[in-house]
Amino acid sequence: MLSRLTVVVSICIALSLGVDAFSPSLGRRLTSTSMSTLRTPTWRLASEAEDSTTAVAEQAQEDEADAEPVDEATRLQLEKQKRADELRAQEVFMKRTTGVYVCKSCDWEYDPEKGDSFLIGGMIKPGTAFEDTPSNWRCPTCRASKDQFEEVVETIPGFEVNQGYGFGTNSMTTGEKNTLIWGGLAAFFALFLGGYALS
Repeated sequence: MLSRLTVVVSICIALSLGVDAFSPSLGRRLTSTSMSTLRTPTWRLASEAEDSTTAVAEQAQEDEADAEPVDEATRLQLEKQKRADELRAQEVFMKRTTGVYVCKSCDWEYDPEKGDSFLIGGMIKPGTAFEDTPSNWRCPTCRASKDQFEEVVETIPGFEVNQGYGFGTNSMTTGEKNTLIWGGLAAFFALFLGGYALS
């Protein structure tokens, strides 16, 4: 009985690592950090939201200028379309910094929790932010300069106005939501099978 439970739990964990049900439809590189390495998050708005808001406003002005007399059903349909465009413009993908930087040349990750002192010849101690590294610091694997590194950010999809609601779940990243969902299902399944063990 215990071996079956172990197999089921390991299958659920394996599925949770491969499923990406809540990922946004952006072709960007996303990486998630473990809960232990999360520090105070830094938030910033994506510039796409500002562009889409101005585009919707310009489109509404053009529609008003080209307005022709229409029947009631067409008018209702146009109003629904305008409302859908307004809601689409409000959907903002929030970005949360992770503090991790990746080399564009070789994909080596600089993690401030580790530094590079664990490597041969590494001089950066653990706990040193990337911004605090010397300007002449180079990638320890490919020797690329510091400006060849790009910051890894987590994308949090959803409406900006809803980010503070939902017991904190609306501000969760894709990986955190998947862990919560699949972990909850695995816990329920274990509890369910535990009921059979009592009898």
